[in-house]
Amino acid sequence: MIKKILIANRGEIAIRVMNSCREMGILSVAVYSEADRNSLHVRYADEAYCIGPAPSNQSYLDLEKIIETAKKSGADAIHPGYGFLSENAAFSERCKKEGIIFIGPDAHAINTMGDKITARKTMLAAGVPVVPGTTEPIVDLDEAVKTIVEIGLPVMVKASAGGGGKGMRLVEKEEDILSSVKAAKSEALAAFGNDAVYIEKYINSPHHIEFQILADQHGNCIHLFERECSVQRRHQKVVEETPSPIMTPEVREEMGRHAVAAAKAVNYAGAGTIEFITDDQLNYYFLEMNTRLQVEHPITEQVVGVDLVREQINIANGEKLRYRQEDLSQHGHAIETRIYAEDTDNNFMPSPGKINHIHFPLGAGVRHDTYAYNGYEIPIYYDPMISKLVVWGNNREEAIGRMKRALGSYKISGVKTSIPFLSRIMDVPDFKKGGYTTHFIQNHTEALKSKDSCSEECSDLAAITAFVDFLKKQERAKPASNGKAPASQWKAFGRKKAVTRL
Repeated sequence: MIKKILIANRGEIAIRVMNSCREMGILSVAVYSEADRNSLHVRYADEAYCIGPAPSNQSYLDLEKIIETAKKSGADAIHPGYGFLSENAAFSERCKKEGIIFIGPDAHAINTMGDKITARKTMLAAGVPVVPGTTEPIVDLDEAVKTIVEIGLPVMVKASAGGGGKGMRLVEKEEDILSSVKAAKSEALAAFGNDAVYIEKYINSPHHIEFQILADQHGNCIHLFERECSVQRRHQKVVEETPSPIMTPEVREEMGRHAVAAAKAVNYAGAGTIEFITDDQLNYYFLEMNTRLQVEHPITEQVVGVDLVREQINIANGEKLRYRQEDLSQHGHAIETRIYAEDTDNNFMPSPGKINHIHFPLGAGVRHDTYAYNGYEIPIYYDPMISKLVVWGNNREEAIGRMKRALGSYKISGVKTSIPFLSRIMDVPDFKKGGYTTHFIQNHTEALKSKDSCSEECSDLAAITAFVDFLKKQERAKPASNGKAPASQWKAFGRKKAVTRL
């Protein structure tokens, strides 16, 4: 049985994994770079080890250092979180060779689903619908142009080894074909060391819907329903919710079956996500599989009532799934917003720096996953996400209202954040209606622009002024120098009212 887990990650996801470890009586080991020495996940763990300088390729992506630290600490297992080494097949295989349990799938599943072309072939063989397109990598420019003309515009050019929106180009005009293919190949080579691309027919009015799955080592697999992830910027998710506002019970059941079939096709074990692209008529197609825990997993936990990290650990321990498909159902509605340190009015430029003050939203139905605190300095080296704000409501309307309220009471000074931008999303009629697509942000640019005439510095000054005024009032309320308390203004007011009545 697993008794100690090293979390090969940082920030809020490291703390999230540690929370489940504590509940299960499992010791946690943190690793950190020199830039993260003061990060909350370092303080929260049972043990913590520095693994190198700030650049991630010298710390969080250094497989050898992490394996060495796991051995040094006596960790039985490694949880990779998301990002960094979480979908690295070599890391999974190395853990196995070293006798360390990798809390995730094996190298075969990661490799099969990590290469988008291989994944498409595997899904076709499993009977899972895929977007019309190529099933072989395209490395020649002339071949790419010819294939695109045959499929017909518009198309998406995608990196075979890609992910996170890198190496991806939408081609709508014939004159843009060559430049788009070149750009996709160049970006893919820089990001993944592989310039092979494939081509898919572009789906008009696309919705991004994903299904959470859990599979054990004994052939059992279930899905935990869908998440709607169509509010995106540059193919990166901004707001997620569950259930999807466009889903029907019949399509949900069918997509769920295909999600399970996709996982079983690669003998998957662990938590994973099957992503689909869906049109307005709810025709859906396999997009890709994320062979790890997703950033947005908390909304599934809130609606389905399953601790996904706990289940990951149980599966890694060799246990059978504790749930059958018929045991699971959705209760209420949950929404997640990602709080970033960025200037949304300046092309979403990162805004690293010191957090002077932070006030987290509270109240019923509010969950907050973070690693930030007063005085914490957000480093420039990593993704600038500060936290994930999650709300639950009895229905979608209640959840939207609760998110709006929570964002309104979320205060951070010292760095610019995406909080005002996220709050404006909640007010857009198309979001409230629920039929939005992945074009939501670009289609509502004007509505999402800041309308405030007062800058963040102005807001900070107003807060300081109000605080100084509060201190002055406290000073006036102190006892007089003769030791007598000042006359109560409420008493004076009461006497005046009594005289008036007489």
